[in-house]
Amino acid sequence: MAHSSTRPTSRDVAQAAGVSQAAVSLVLGDKWRGRVSEATAERVREAARDLGYRPNLAARNLRLGRTRTVLLVVPALTTEFFAGVYTGAARVAAENGFGVVLYPSPEGIGPARDPFASAQAALDGVIASSMAADALTAIRGDQLPLVMLDSDPAGSLGAATVNLDIADGARQVADHLLGLGHRHFLHIAADIPSWTFEVRARELAERLAAVPGTSLRTARTPMTIEGALAAAETALAAPGPRPTAVVCDDDKLAAGVYKALRRRGLRIPDDVSVTGVDDIALAAALDPELTTVRLDAELFGERGMRALLAVLDGRTPEEGDIPVELVLRASTAPPGAS
Repeated sequence: MAHSSTRPTSRDVAQAAGVSQAAVSLVLGDKWRGRVSEATAERVREAARDLGYRPNLAARNLRLGRTRTVLLVVPALTTEFFAGVYTGAARVAAENGFGVVLYPSPEGIGPARDPFASAQAALDGVIASSMAADALTAIRGDQLPLVMLDSDPAGSLGAATVNLDIADGARQVADHLLGLGHRHFLHIAADIPSWTFEVRARELAERLAAVPGTSLRTARTPMTIEGALAAAETALAAPGPRPTAVVCDDDKLAAGVYKALRRRGLRIPDDVSVTGVDDIALAAALDPELTTVRLDAELFGERGMRALLAVLDGRTPEEGDIPVELVLRASTAPPGAS
C-alpha cells in the first residue's frame, strides 16, 4: 500500500468519518462518552485505523505533563509466561493511551550501567516482576510510581503489589498428590531468590508436614531443562525411599524431570507422578501431558497495568490475588506398587 509522504492529520480523520475535529479529539482522547454516540465513536476509530492516524502524543503530552509511557521490567523474555504478562499489560495501556517499553533484565543481575539514564524524565511509572528486582534498583525504577508483580506484599518496594494466588496453587498440587496416596515427594525448586518460589516451597512443606509418614526432598536448579535434568538425576540416585511424586516450580523444569525419569527407566505416571506450574504450551506438548497449575499471565499483566493507572490517578488499586487452577492431565496417578 502506497504511503503518502504527509502523515494523516486529525482533520483527515474528521473528513473521513464525517465529523468535526473536536469529535475526533474527544473520541481518540477517550472522553467521548455522553458527548458523541457509540456509533460515531466507532466510525472515528475506524477512520483513524484505516488512515493509519496516530495522534501527536508529543504535543498532547506537553499539555498533560506526562509521557504516557510505562516500563515493564521482567526477568527475560525467553518465557512464554512473561510474553503473556506483556500482552495483557500492553492491551490495557493502549486502551488508556499509554505505551509500554519492555526491559528484560539479564538473568539475576542488573545491567552494568543504566540504559535509561533519563528514565525518570521519560517514564510515568514502572511495573516490575520481583524476579527482576536487581535490575529495578540499577535503573532507579524504584524512584518512580511502581507496581510490583509476584512479590511479598509486606516488604514491597512498590506503591501496589499484584499477585497470583501462588500459595493456593501449591496447596492444590499437594492436596491432589496426597489424595492420590503419595507420601514420598521430591521438590524441583527454582534457585532464584524470589518471593514466589519461597511461597511455593513453604506451602508444599507445610501441607505435607500435616500428613503423617510423608517425606520431602528438595533439589534446587537453574530455570532450565538441563538444570532440572541434572538436579533430578542426582536426587533420584540419592539413598532413601524413592520419591513417587515430583513437584516442579514450573513446566520447563518438569520437562527436564521427564528426561531424568526416562533415563532411569521409570514410567510417568505409573512409577512417578510429575506436576508443573504455569500451563505454558509445553505442558500439553509433553508426553504424557502435564498436570500443572494454570496461571493467567495476560490477566496478571492487565491487573498490573490497571494497578499502575490507579496509582497514577491517586486511586486505590483493586485488592485480592488472582485465582489459579490446577489442570489435571495424564502425568499424575496413584503411586505404583513398585
